[in-house]
Amino acid sequence: MKHSLMDQVAVLLLRHGYTVKSLTRASFDIVARKGSHVLLIKVLEDANSISEDYASSMKGLGSYIDASPVIIAEKAGHILEEGVVYSRFGVYTFNYGTFSSCLESRFPIIISTKAGFTASVVGEKLRQQREERGYSLGTLSRKVGVSKRMIAKYESERADVSLRGAIALNRLFGNNIFNKVDVFAIAKETVSGKPSMIARKYDELGFRAADTKKAPFDVVAKLEKELIIIKVSPKANNPNLESLQQLLGADALVIFDKDSENNKKGMPSLQKRDFLGMESSKELIRFLREFE
Repeated sequence: MKHSLMDQVAVLLLRHGYTVKSLTRASFDIVARKGSHVLLIKVLEDANSISEDYASSMKGLGSYIDASPVIIAEKAGHILEEGVVYSRFGVYTFNYGTFSSCLESRFPIIISTKAGFTASVVGEKLRQQREERGYSLGTLSRKVGVSKRMIAKYESERADVSLRGAIALNRLFGNNIFNKVDVFAIAKETVSGKPSMIARKYDELGFRAADTKKAPFDVVAKLEKELIIIKVSPKANNPNLESLQQLLGADALVIFDKDSENNKKGMPSLQKRDFLGMESSKELIRFLREFE
């Protein structure tokens, strides 16, 4: 079932003009790009099967490559409702239908929280709509089925609206008074943990760098608009690295512990001792530019 859903997701993305790369044995199954918009997608039958470690890996990598991590699933113990956004360890989660709507910029307003299904309103828009219709706080409270105090909280954006209240408000004022859930927000999580020798060297060179977990590369480094994905491997040829490099618009570098054959495909490669001996970011970038 998962592979069938993956195929549907990939076809949908292609129809919307995305370039798509499918992966195996990674914290995400699909990388997709359209213009500057990058998606890291995990496809699951049951969203409850994802671990916090996998979710953290998706968010951490997303923060470096300016990507939006999302989970597309059939259920999370129970069937996921259409038009509702869920969350698994801080990663937005929804079903295929909701994802399809989001690609058409029809974003949900309902999110699943510990309090159940809720929505949030743009307080000023709600107040304007109420006053334009001549409703007092009391009149609107009776129509929605909540207290006057709660309506005042909605207007000052100090409380979320229950599903029942959202349906009533939508019936009265329409959809525009609600905040839409930005499911394609760029990840902001900082990668934690003790950095490897390679990541520390990138830091010394002025890059923002981190080790990756459950990704096709071992380190990601960024300096302004320069993005580098790094594989620390005895094998120079890595088809996933090369295809991801092209998809992400990144430079790629393979770092070896020992001497190895030259990369037949022209992938930039360095022995670890040579990389660690570099003295500036400009020196490294000049080296990478020789392979363009």
